[in-house]
Amino acid sequence: MGLGTQIRLARLFSHPSGNLFGIAVDHFVGYGNVREGGLANLPHAVDRCMQANPDTMTMTPGTAKSCWPKHAGKASLIVQASYWTPDDRIRNQFATPADAIRLGADALAVAIGVRGATEGDFIRWLADAVRASAPYELPVVAHIYPRDYSDGVKIVFTPEEIAYAVRVGIETGVDVIKVGYPGDEQAFAEIIAGCPVPVVMAGGPKEPTLKGALEHMVAGMRAGARGAVVGRNIWGEPETEKAARAYAAVLHDGISADEALALT
Repeated sequence: MGLGTQIRLARLFSHPSGNLFGIAVDHFVGYGNVREGGLANLPHAVDRCMQANPDTMTMTPGTAKSCWPKHAGKASLIVQASYWTPDDRIRNQFATPADAIRLGADALAVAIGVRGATEGDFIRWLADAVRASAPYELPVVAHIYPRDYSDGVKIVFTPEEIAYAVRVGIETGVDVIKVGYPGDEQAFAEIIAGCPVPVVMAGGPKEPTLKGALEHMVAGMRAGARGAVVGRNIWGEPETEKAARAYAAVLHDGISADEALALT
């Protein structure tokens, strides 16, 4: 690992806790009706998320170009390189490492699906991104989502599939691996113990309650995760700033969900 990569990774994990609290607004239009929900007004969503002082913000290159300039320097920018839907209705890449560098990013995110007929293409995307990022000393953050095809197609979070996702990240040479919490703290601890790079948690599907979402984070941090990158469980909450502050308290201060909610 070169000096440039080390410096950029240090920016991602710059909080004194050594953990990362990131917010993602990289949800491409393929996710649904863009007129509804927490990202309907994208500039406003970025502004609200930034009020909670996240360590990183992950967004598409176009969002970064139009919404990030006034926030530059307040957090590390991570540019999302890929966009896809679990059923492969949308599946492509729209940013290169050079694009991310031009936008001032500290890392390149690559979201992929594993399992299924297109798995090989996705793994190649990730390996190619690592190779293309190396000359720029740009860290690659892999967002890896296992899929199940037994009844349609859906993202799954079983320990076996999360372990597989982490192994894909290791073997393609990424610098940070983002996966969902598998619902089993001991299994997650074993997966993380065998991983030589930082593992951070995905926020996952929208939880019925903020407390429930935070409890997953608490368990994951006990298992050894180095933080989380959260999307809809922050900007999908009616009180975005409150939700974000609660996540920050759990990830950085190591407190319980109830304690974090009481502080906000």
